[in-house]
Amino acid sequence: MASSPTAARPPEPSTLRRPAVFLDRDGVIIENRADYVRSLADVAFVPGALAALARLNHARPAWPILMATNQSPVGRGLLSLESVQVINRFVLERVQAAGGRIDQVYVCPHHPEAGCACRKPAPGMLLQGAAEWGVDLSASVFIGDAASDIQAGLAAGVRPILVRTGLGAAQTAELARLGLTPQIVPDLAAAVSLLLDEAAVHTNAP
Repeated sequence: MASSPTAARPPEPSTLRRPAVFLDRDGVIIENRADYVRSLADVAFVPGALAALARLNHARPAWPILMATNQSPVGRGLLSLESVQVINRFVLERVQAAGGRIDQVYVCPHHPEAGCACRKPAPGMLLQGAAEWGVDLSASVFIGDAASDIQAGLAAGVRPILVRTGLGAAQTAELARLGLTPQIVPDLAAAVSLLLDEAAVHTNAP
């Protein structure tokens, strides 16, 4: 698996473990494309996603925000890993310009039949992020738009949240087939509102 340069430094391994927010990329932050996102010209942000990440950035205490994305076009020979990293840097720059942040990007570049440990629904990217950022997986969430995201979250011990953007609205039958019943929200903005509301309740609890 590959990772992109960080916007912040991971903590030392001895640091107290804390919750994190894991995010899928395509369908959650930027729009999915049937023929894959292959260039900067293909990048279109999901409405409200940049503002949502800006709100999440100001949450206190601050959560590590870690993106985990399958990029099979690399394994399929349709796109280079360097091109994926260029696209990811562009996404991070736009997020930062809007007042948000993504601390680390994890990429699975493998073909779906490669049998790797990082391609979702396997939990490899989430487990690597947890190890590098001192994350308490049981207190963390993974926001995605596909059944494979939900499966990866559950396999890692993370609470999964499905957004209806991207593939999400069409995943009902697949979720039912797999016996999965994640929380479902309209989009990333709604997911962030949910997390911030829960954090506020926890902070104000007697």
